[in-house]
Parts: sequence; structure tokens; C-alpha cells
Amino acid sequence: MHCTLCPLQCGADRKTAAGRCGVKGLTVAKYYLHPFEEPPICHTNGSGAVFFGGCSLRCVFCQNYEVSRAERGREVSPHELSRIFEELEARGADCLDLVTCDHVSNLVLEALSIYRPKVPVVYNSSGYCRVEALREIEPFIDVWLPDLKFASSELSARYTGRRDYFEVAAEAIRFMAKKPLLRGGNGELRSGILVRHLVLPACTSDSRKVLDFLHETLPEGAPISIMRQYTPLGDIANFPELNRKVTAREYGRVVDYAYALGFSEIYTQEKESASKVFVPKWEW
Repeated sequence: MHCTLCPLQCGADRKTAAGRCGVKGLTVAKYYLHPFEEPPICHTNGSGAVFFGGCSLRCVFCQNYEVSRAERGREVSPHELSRIFEELEARGADCLDLVTCDHVSNLVLEALSIYRPKVPVVYNSSGYCRVEALREIEPFIDVWLPDLKFASSELSARYTGRRDYFEVAAEAIRFMAKKPLLRGGNGELRSGILVRHLVLPACTSDSRKVLDFLHETLPEGAPISIMRQYTPLGDIANFPELNRKVTAREYGRVVDYAYALGFSEIYTQEKESASKVFVPKWEW
């Protein structure tokens, strides 16, 4: 198969060589009950998070750097992955949380075809994904959980090497926003979309443009998450502006703007969220 799953469409034969995402087949860096997702996703026991190795976006500031660069992970088959899904559900997971699976979505789809969980399936994505691939896996997805990281092509080019990030992610989010919004009795998302935006140092103007787009695009009542958890990690030695955390003033400007736009459900974070202690230990 000459791979065209992600927007890079590198054409790698993933049976014999890694694509630009860094992996050939399925690798899983960790799976466990993850307690730190937003309340509509993680409301009782935690999400059944499966962290996939490799990434098509590769932000320089990635907090899961070892995983996104495919330095961590154990190879599994789709059948073995289906057993992981079943195990997480048996352990009481609130949902199945597929973390960064855009570049292996065809194999994840195969696993979901073998075992379809009875809890909601959450597609946890960087937002940099092809609608064609999303359309294939969509029948098995209950909740879309994409990032929208940048509106500026200059910022996305600087921090990811992908000048087309917003163009691609905007198309993907428009597609995801068509999923009907459905809540459970405890307020949990049973169906729909929740978009995340990570506030970066010195980028509040861009954050406001991201929020403008989301306000225009998302269905009424769709929740958003404005994250304060940026921690100087990854490969940022050549990016001095990223060698600090977000200030209270920066974060407050973005949150206040979201409320002024009229979003009805906004999830925020305390300053303590910006800490290395929330980065998972990468072993099974």
C-alpha cells in the first residue's frame, strides 16, 4: 500500500518501510485509564486511552515527543489492538480514547471492525487529517476530539513545518462538526465534537482567530476546551519564545474572548496544568 492516509500523502509502502509519520504498522506506546481528559469525555473512571506511536504533524513543542517521533511503542496487530479495546472497556473506561491515530486509521478501523466497544469511541486528533480518511472510519466514531492549533500559516510552518495546517484542519473540523450532538445523563458526550486549543506563549492574537473560526463553524452547544497546559518540552532549543509557560494575562485574554463570542460550554485549566507531572510514563 502506498500510503495516502494523512495530508502528507508520502506514498510509502508501509508494509516494508516507515512513512513520514515515522512508523510502518501499528505501534502502541501506552494504554490505560487516563484521568485527565475534559469532563464530557472523562467523567467517572477515566478514558480508555490508547497512545499510538508516530505522528504526521510533529510539533516541535510536543509534550509526547518520544511517542510522536516513534521512539516509544510496541508493535501490535489489529487483532491485538482489538483485545486492548476490550480490556479497557472491561476495566471500566468511560470511553475508548484513540490518541493520534490519523496515520494508522486504516488499521484502527480494522481493529474496530473486529471488536466494537459499547462505550463511546473518541477520535483524539491533532486536527491535521484528510477528510477522505475520516470518512472511512466515521461510522465507528462517536465523538471527535480534534485540536485546532493555529490559524496562522506562519506559525504552523515555524512550529510544525506544515504551512497548510489551518487549511487542512479547518476542512476536517467542518466535516467533524456534522456529527449530531448527544449528551448522556451525567453530561457526558455520547456523540458530537469537542475542539481543543492550546494557548502558546506570545500567540494570543492567533488564538483569537482560532476562536473566531470555531464560533462560525461549530454547532450550537458544542463544547470547546482552552488549554493552559503548555510546558516547555520537545525540541525547542531554536525557538526561544517557547522557553516559557503561558502567563495568566495571556491565558485570560483568550478565555475572556471566548466568553465574549458567546460559547456556552468552555473548559479551562488552572496554571498547575502546565507541568511535566502530567506527561505519561511511556511503558505498559
